[in-house]
Amino acid sequence: MHQQGFSLIELLMGLAIAAIVLPWAGSGYKALVESTERDAAARLLASGLRSARSEAITRNRTVTIQGIDNDWSQGWQIMLDGDDQTLLTQHSRHARIIGNGPVKHSVRFGSQGEPLLPSGAFQAGTLHICARQKPVSHHQVVLSRSGRVSLRSEETEQALCEKDLKQGANA
Repeated sequence: MHQQGFSLIELLMGLAIAAIVLPWAGSGYKALVESTERDAAARLLASGLRSARSEAITRNRTVTIQGIDNDWSQGWQIMLDGDDQTLLTQHSRHARIIGNGPVKHSVRFGSQGEPLLPSGAFQAGTLHICARQKPVSHHQVVLSRSGRVSLRSEETEQALCEKDLKQGANA
């Protein structure tokens, strides 16, 4: 007589192997998803900064791009200065984005496309796209003195990412 199907022993062995292998596959998949989210957030942010600069030049007006509720990780808004008209809102909750001092909350582009502080001094800085659980910056959106926006993908330890992690743990 020819038997079809699996025996109980074969079924249990298959389940045991699956129970051992699935956690490894799950963590790898989670890391892939997080990496993709960081990459997308970095590209969107660089594009948003370029759009804000372009709007400032096109309209011959000062344009500000700022983090929603002063937090780049929640997304950003592009607004015309003076009348606070919002041109674009981009929401993002998938990546931790932290800016150094000059670009911590916002970037303001003058009518010639140059980034300016409210005092009129030039504004330049770096926005770091950090890992969720480590003090590591995987991507950097760099704003130069001339207003040029560049995207770098260098994995480096970053004190701003570490500081933000500690604040999140204490909250």
